[in-house]
Amino acid sequence: MALLEVNDLHIGLQTQRGPAEAVRGIGFSLERGETLGIVGESGCGKSITVQSLMGLLPASAKVTGSIRFDGQELVGMDERGMCEIRGNRIGMIFQEPMTALNPVHTIARQVGEPLRLHRGLSGADARKEALALLDRVGIPDAASRLDAYPHQFSGGQRQRIGIAMALACGPDLLIADEPTTALDVTIQKQILDLIQGLVAERGMALILISHDLGVIAQTVSKMLVMYGGSVVESGPTATVFDARMHPYTQGLFAARPALGAPRGVRLATIKGSVPELVDLPPGCPFAGRCSFTVDACRTTRPPATLLPHGHEVRCIRLDEVAAATGVAA
Repeated sequence: MALLEVNDLHIGLQTQRGPAEAVRGIGFSLERGETLGIVGESGCGKSITVQSLMGLLPASAKVTGSIRFDGQELVGMDERGMCEIRGNRIGMIFQEPMTALNPVHTIARQVGEPLRLHRGLSGADARKEALALLDRVGIPDAASRLDAYPHQFSGGQRQRIGIAMALACGPDLLIADEPTTALDVTIQKQILDLIQGLVAERGMALILISHDLGVIAQTVSKMLVMYGGSVVESGPTATVFDARMHPYTQGLFAARPALGAPRGVRLATIKGSVPELVDLPPGCPFAGRCSFTVDACRTTRPPATLLPHGHEVRCIRLDEVAAATGVAA
């Protein structure tokens, strides 16, 4: 049995323009110790998907489908049940470390809180464990900084503290939602190396959300490409990188800056802009922005086509895409 199984997940949200489907029938699974990356433009449904795993959606959200974690169904689970899982068996590193930490509580209190709530440790024992965690994630002179507040740490140190909080109870699944967005390149590498090392050391499963395709290539074994609340392409990371088939995936890769490109060369772009959720076509969400669009793309939800090596693509014009791009379907 997989650690995490998501099947036909739909998430509806209320917007100013009416109800909208933010996640449209996605599915994936994750084994213990396995690593999964999710990529896509802002607004494609990445963060809201992982928030549903943590039970952190708005109260007005409507969720259907199935999320099974270690055999337990999370869709429809009450708050008491989710509190036993959230921060205990599923840990999450949030995108912005300054807003993820409470500015009025000390670091010792915040890192120790999951240990007191889920493990029943005393304040003194939780403090000892917090110190060990801060040492493990590389906070310098951690013993003298336990009673400091978030604003007294740099951005990279705050992110390390967020990682310590997420790891406090030894979760089975770690979710990292754009964990390096606010950090400079050197600190980004340190944080990613730290996450990789901890996942390997503790045997956790990992879900990593990132806009950075290089980070995905170096960090995870399989990946999902999301657009308009749907998974348009998925499979082992190396396979998707080598044989990207969906026009949206191809557009993402083409838009990457290239080292050594002549001065003044314009970057490739995906034409148009991401539509609002209420404006998505009933068929392929990428219809209209895609140069291969025909009328059927706008009305027909594309089924998953299974290619070799566990590679899946949702496009009704795969043969035409393959012929135009020279990638074998």
